[in-house]
Amino acid sequence: MRILLLSDTYSEHTEKWALGLASNGVEVGLFSFNKASYPWHQNKTNITVLFEPENQLEVSASSKLSYLKYVKLLKIAILQFKPDVVHAHYATSYGLIGALSGFHPFVISAWGTDVMKFPQKNIIFKSILKYNLKKADAICATSHTIKDYLKPVTSKNINVIPFGVNIDEFSKKDVKSLFSKESFVIGCIKALEDLYNIDVLIKAFAVLKSKFSSKSLKLLIIGVGSQETELKKMVSDLNLSEDVIFTGRIAFSEVSNYFNMLDVLANISDYESFGVSVIEAMACEKPVIATNTGGLKEIIENSTFGSLVEVANVEQTAHEMERYLLDEDLKRKVGMAARAKVVEKYNWSNNIQQMIDVYSQLMKK
Repeated sequence: MRILLLSDTYSEHTEKWALGLASNGVEVGLFSFNKASYPWHQNKTNITVLFEPENQLEVSASSKLSYLKYVKLLKIAILQFKPDVVHAHYATSYGLIGALSGFHPFVISAWGTDVMKFPQKNIIFKSILKYNLKKADAICATSHTIKDYLKPVTSKNINVIPFGVNIDEFSKKDVKSLFSKESFVIGCIKALEDLYNIDVLIKAFAVLKSKFSSKSLKLLIIGVGSQETELKKMVSDLNLSEDVIFTGRIAFSEVSNYFNMLDVLANISDYESFGVSVIEAMACEKPVIATNTGGLKEIIENSTFGSLVEVANVEQTAHEMERYLLDEDLKRKVGMAARAKVVEKYNWSNNIQQMIDVYSQLMKK
């Protein structure tokens, strides 16, 4: 089986899909608008990079029409790789060039903002999405939340296949931590952008720190983004510089180790289509504090698996942090229940097989 993925090599989700498929004997081709931040795909058995620009963000994000110049390059890549299936991971940009390539079978996976935000901008963008989906032979969504957003723009069947977790890699384990055993560590792994409310997280941590000044409390912020300078200034202004650590971007291979340094993960975004970092942390038996929105509430579901808070609610977020800080038994029970749910519903090996089954069915037609 030969599958050509149209997807950003910069994204850890692309890395997961490519490596997961390759480990199951699938020959994977990659066509990316952006350049990987580190060479995760080099010298990997069954993975071939057909196109990747020299520089990051070569394509203008402001105009979807800028992607059209890559259709010819994609057609060349298709002739070179001879795929059985072309699979666009993102319904708009990669979905558009995949649709215009004319290749079949063609699969589109919707990831989130491509269907939750893009078609809402204007009628032209909505028409582009509808066109792409019309050309697809199969449509996939990473959550039921995304599926609900797709229903108004397509009448086709939608396969819900999550970005699951390798439950062997993401599990509770001893790691060399950045922190002492006495520290209570809250963490997040998100882009440093408005959407993800890292400022709210810092303010909630400040509230907790002021209330429990005698305890060793730490906040670990993993990621990069346009707000980095502003957020670091906020930390300094709140006199939290010794207790808040910014790691920058880390390799996906290190993510599970960082989760195991935490006591609690916080993901308090304005909205999320799914929340991969949430289930990764849950698999490591970490309670999660998440906003009561989109795919996050679909995962957390109720207090058995974590805590749901309202968007931008500093006091509520700080209160949930406090609950886990003061109740070790609660933290342990919620973590164990969270792990059990991930094993049942979000096992990556099962998700990979679901995707391979979609490919197999299309190849039989």
